[in-house]
Amino acid sequence: MKLAPHSWKDRPSLIESLFPVQKLSVESYKEQMAGQGKTLTALGSFWKGRKPLILNKACVLGALLPSTENPLKDLEIFEMLMGMDEEALQIRGATVSIETLLEKVPGLEVSRYFDVHPSTAELPGFSPFSLKDFPLAGKEGSKPKFPKLSWKERFDWSEKYPIYKKAMKDAGYSDKVRMASRPEEVGDRLFDSIWEKVNEHLGTSASSIPELVEEMGVARYGHRPRVADVFCGSGQIPFEAARLGCDVYASDLNPIACMLTWGAFHIVGAGEEDRKKIEESQKELVEKVQKEIDALDIENDGQGWKAKAFLYCVEVICPESGWKVPLIPSLVISEPRTGIKNFVIAELVPKENEKKYDIKIKQYVNSEELEKARFGTVRGGDLVHSPDGITEYRTKISSIRGDHTDSEGNTRNNLRLWEIEDFVPREGDIFQERLYCIQWMKKKLKGKGDEYEFRSVTEEDLRREEKVIRYVKKHLPEWQEKGYVPDMKIEPGDKTDEPIRTRGWTYWHHLFNARQLIISSYSNLFSIVYGTFTLFRLLNKSAKLSRWDQNVGGGGATQGVFDNMALNTLYNYGTRGFYNLKDSFFPKFKMYLLNDKGVIKNNSSVEINKINDIYITDPPYGDAVKYEEITEFFIAWLRKNPPEEFKDWTWDSRRSLAIKGSGEEFRQGMIASYTAMRDHMPDNGIQILMFTHKSGSIWGDLASIVWASGLQVKAAWYVVTESDSALRQGANVTGTILLVLRKRVERLETFRDDLGWEIQSAVEKQVESLAGLDKEVRKENSEGLYKDADIQMAGYAAALKVLTTYAVIDGKDMERESKAPRREGEKTFVDHLIDFAVQTAVQFLIPESISKDLWAKFSPEEKYYLKMMEMELQGEKLLDSFSNFAKAFRVTNYEDLLSPKSKANSARLKTALEFKSSHLSQSSPFGKTPLRALLYALYEIGTEVEIELVLSHLMDNTENYLEVRPRLIQMGSYIAKIREQMKSNALYEREASSARILIGAIENQRF
Repeated sequence: MKLAPHSWKDRPSLIESLFPVQKLSVESYKEQMAGQGKTLTALGSFWKGRKPLILNKACVLGALLPSTENPLKDLEIFEMLMGMDEEALQIRGATVSIETLLEKVPGLEVSRYFDVHPSTAELPGFSPFSLKDFPLAGKEGSKPKFPKLSWKERFDWSEKYPIYKKAMKDAGYSDKVRMASRPEEVGDRLFDSIWEKVNEHLGTSASSIPELVEEMGVARYGHRPRVADVFCGSGQIPFEAARLGCDVYASDLNPIACMLTWGAFHIVGAGEEDRKKIEESQKELVEKVQKEIDALDIENDGQGWKAKAFLYCVEVICPESGWKVPLIPSLVISEPRTGIKNFVIAELVPKENEKKYDIKIKQYVNSEELEKARFGTVRGGDLVHSPDGITEYRTKISSIRGDHTDSEGNTRNNLRLWEIEDFVPREGDIFQERLYCIQWMKKKLKGKGDEYEFRSVTEEDLRREEKVIRYVKKHLPEWQEKGYVPDMKIEPGDKTDEPIRTRGWTYWHHLFNARQLIISSYSNLFSIVYGTFTLFRLLNKSAKLSRWDQNVGGGGATQGVFDNMALNTLYNYGTRGFYNLKDSFFPKFKMYLLNDKGVIKNNSSVEINKINDIYITDPPYGDAVKYEEITEFFIAWLRKNPPEEFKDWTWDSRRSLAIKGSGEEFRQGMIASYTAMRDHMPDNGIQILMFTHKSGSIWGDLASIVWASGLQVKAAWYVVTESDSALRQGANVTGTILLVLRKRVERLETFRDDLGWEIQSAVEKQVESLAGLDKEVRKENSEGLYKDADIQMAGYAAALKVLTTYAVIDGKDMERESKAPRREGEKTFVDHLIDFAVQTAVQFLIPESISKDLWAKFSPEEKYYLKMMEMELQGEKLLDSFSNFAKAFRVTNYEDLLSPKSKANSARLKTALEFKSSHLSQSSPFGKTPLRALLYALYEIGTEVEIELVLSHLMDNTENYLEVRPRLIQMGSYIAKIREQMKSNALYEREASSARILIGAIENQRF
C-alpha cells in the first residue's frame, strides 16, 4: 500500500543526519577519472567542473529518504539504492579482469573455466592447470606475458558470480570500487533483489527507483518531487534527478549551458525513434558538407590521398637580422608513443638570397635529430634563430609586438586591430600566417585502416590554399549576414583580452582560418538541432587555438581549444581536414530513456516562476571558470541563426548579469539567488548547495549568504570530487562541501552569551553521534564511515545550525546584518559570530591520546601539526583537508609545515629531518614553540649529533625549559607513538626511533 500524501511532511531527511561521504568520495573519484567515459561528456567536453552523477543521485535520494530511529538501517537502505552495498559491489565486479580473478582466487582451475588463445598455448612453459604458471615467461629478454583467456561459453552469470565474489571478498571498499563498473554502467539489475527490504523499512510498495521516488515525493510534498537547479551548467544535476523519476526545473543565464542541459534530456535521454532521427540527421549533414568540400577540391592531392591535418604557424620579421622567421616552439611534428617509431620533424632551410626559411619535413629521423628538433624558434618568450648556424639572433616577441605601457598605465602594442572583413593577415601586419606541413592519409591497399605520411608544402598545396582564401573572401559577407559565420565583436574581459592583445583579433571569426571557416560555416548552414552539438565539437577541435599534439593518434592530432579554460593564442596550430573531423558527427555516448524532459529556462537564477520542493545547486564560486566570457566563442556562431528549439533563448552571455568573482559583488548576487529559491519552495522544502572552493574567506561568505537568504544550515558534508588532473590542477581543491539548508520559518531571538553553551552542546552531540555510528560500522568494515575531516565539517555544521536558527542576536536583525554591504577587509558582527562558532567546534578536534589540559597549552601551530599527524595516521592525504584544518586552527602559513612535494591528492607534513633548521627563529610563529624546538632536536639525533649537545640546544631553543619539560616529554611520546604505527615508511621509522632516544634523554637529565 502506498504512503499517504504528506505523511512524511515534517520528517527530517536522511542527508540531515548521516551521509556516507567516504564511500561517496571513492565513487565520485572513480567517475571523475572515467574522463570521456562519463555519461554527459560527449555533449560538450569543453564544459569542465561537472559534479559526478553519483553524487547528484546521492543528494536527491538523501533529501527524500527519511531519517529514522535506526540510523544503521537507514544507511543500509541508502547504500542499496545507490548500488553501494556488498551485493551490488559483487555484481558491479563482473568487469574484473581474468588476470585479477586468477590473482585473487588461488587454485582457480583455468582449464575448467577458460578457453586459451592458441598463441598462448605455444608459449614455453605453458600449463593451463594452475596459477603458479602465470604469467608466462615468453621470449628470452622480453617482459612476462599473461595468457590470453576468455570465459567458456557454457558459463552463465549465476556460475561466474561466486568466483567474482571470492575475488573481491577481502578487498577494502576503495579496491572493490576500483575493480568494479560504475553503478550507472550496470543498470537496474543492481536493484532487482532489494525491494522487499526497502519497502519493509520505508513502508513503500515500489519495484523500481522511479516508483520509490514518486512515493517518497507524495509522502513529503503530496506529489512527485520537483527538483530544481537554477545554475544548471552542463545539466548534470537535472539529468540525474530526471533519471531518478523526479519532475525537473533547470535554468541558467548562459544559453550554452541551457543547450547542454537540453542535450542531456533530448539526446542522451532520447527514445529509440529520436535516436534514429539523430543518426539520420548526422549522416545527412556529413554527406552535405562532404559534397561541398569535394566540389571545392581543396583536400585531395590528386593521387588518392586526403588531407588529414594542416599545420600552420605565425611568421615574423626578425628586427635584428631582417629575416622572415616562422614561430614554431618545437620542430618535432610526430613522436608516436606506440607502434612504428616514425619520428617526424621540420627542418628550417635558410634561403640567403630571400632572407627567409624553407621548411622541409623529414620522416624516420634518428633520436639525435629528434632531440635537436625539440628546440624551435620560440624559447621562453623569445624569437631565436641562426641562419648560418653560428650567429644566433634572439629578440623578445613582446618587443616585436611593440608592447608598452601608455601614460595611463594601460598595456598597448603596435598590432593592427583586425576588422570585420579580415580572416587572414594583411600585407604589413606584424604577424603573418604560414602553412608549413600537411599530414596525408589514404586507405591501405591490403588490410583495414589507413596509412599516413607527413609532407612538406608544395606549390600545388599553396595553390589550393589560395583557392580556399579566395572562396572565403567571396562568401564571408553573405555567411556573416545569414549567421553561418560570426560577425560578433570580442568584448574585452579577463579571458577575452588575450586574442585582442596578442594578435589584434577583434571579432570571433578571427579565431578561425579560412579552411576552418569553410567547414564550420557549412556545418552551421545545414545543421538542425542535433548538429549544433556537432558544430561545437568542430569549433573546439579546429580553430587557431587548437594545439597540435605530436604524441597522440596516428602520429599526432589537434587538441581542443578548451583543454584549458582560457583563450590562449598559439604560435603554431593544427587544422583538421573534413575527413578527419567526421568522427565528431557521431559521438559515442550512452543513452537513457527519460520519460520527462524537464523544463529548461534561459533565465537568471532569480527569475524562478514556479514552486520547487528540492533545490540542488552548484553555483559559480569565487575562483570559478569565467563561462560568461569564454562561451561567447560558441554563442557567436548561433547568435543570428539558432535552431528552432533554442530560438526563444537570449543568445548573449549577458556578462553583466552573471554571478562572478568574489567579495561583495559575488555575495550580493548569491543572496539574491538563494532568497529567490527560498521564496519558491514549500516550508518543508530542502536545498543542497554544492561548493568547491579554494579561498579561505568563502566559507564565511557562505554562512552570511545562508543567513541573509532566510535559510538555516542543517548539515554540512565534504566529498572528494576532483582529481590531480582535473580543472584546477595543482591547486588545493579536491573536494566539494555540501551545505544542507532549510527555510528559517520562525523568528527566534537569543544573545551571544547564551550561544556558547548551545553551540558547544550541539557540536558535542553531533561529533559523538557520528563517531558512534562510525564505530558501529567499523565493527563490520574496518574502513568505517568517516574521517576526522568529515567530523570536523559536521561540527562546523552543528555550530552554524545553531547560529542560523536565530533571526535576532543581541538585538540585531541577522538577515539585515548579513545583507548589509561590506567594505574590503572589514570584520563584521556576522564574521565575528561565525569565527566564534567555528572555534567552538575546533575544541573537539583533540587527538585521541592527548589530554584536554595539555591541549589547552599548545599554540595554534602546535595543535595543527599534532592533529595532522594523527590525520596522516588515518590515511589522510588530501591537500584540501590540510588547508581546511589550518583554517580551523587559524594557522596562516600552514604551507611551511607541509612537504614541498605535497599536491592535491598526496599531501603530508614535513618530518624533523625535512625541517632541518628552518623556521627556528623567534620571528616565526611556529619557531617560537616548544614543538619546533623538539623537532629540531629530533633532526639532530637523526643526523647523529651527540645527545648532550642535542639537549643543550633544546634547552637554548625552549623558553622556560624546566616548566615546559613535561610537555616536551608528552609531545615526544606522542610523535614516537604515531610514527611507530607508520613505520612502513623508513623516514617515519627513523623519526620514531629518534623520538624514543630523545624522551629517554630528557627523562634522565640531571640538573
